Amino acid sequence: MEPTYPAAQRRGLTAIDGAIALIAVLLIVQMWLLSATLNQYLAGDRGVAVPAAIASGILFLACVGLYLFIERVDQSTREQPAPPRAEMP
Repeated sequence: MEPTYPAAQRRGLTAIDGAIALIAVLLIVQMWLLSATLNQYLAGDRGVAVPAAIASGILFLACVGLYLFIERVDQSTREQPAPPRAEMP
C-alpha cells in the first residue's frame, strides 16, 4: 500500500524532483563543456578557456541556486502540520 501525502507535500515533492532533474542536466552539460574545452585547449586553441570557465561558473551558480531552492521547499513542506489520522476501532 502506497502512503498518501497531503496536497502541499505532494507539490513540494514534485518541485524537488524537477529541481533534481534540472541539476542532473546542468551537471551533464558542465561535464560536456569541460571535455569540449579541454579538447580545444589541448589542440592549441587557447581562447576557449576563459569563456568556458565563465560558462562553467554560471552553471555552477545555477546548481547552487537550485540546491537552495530544494532546501527551502523541503523545509517548508516539513513545517506544515500533518493531517489528523483517523482512529481505527
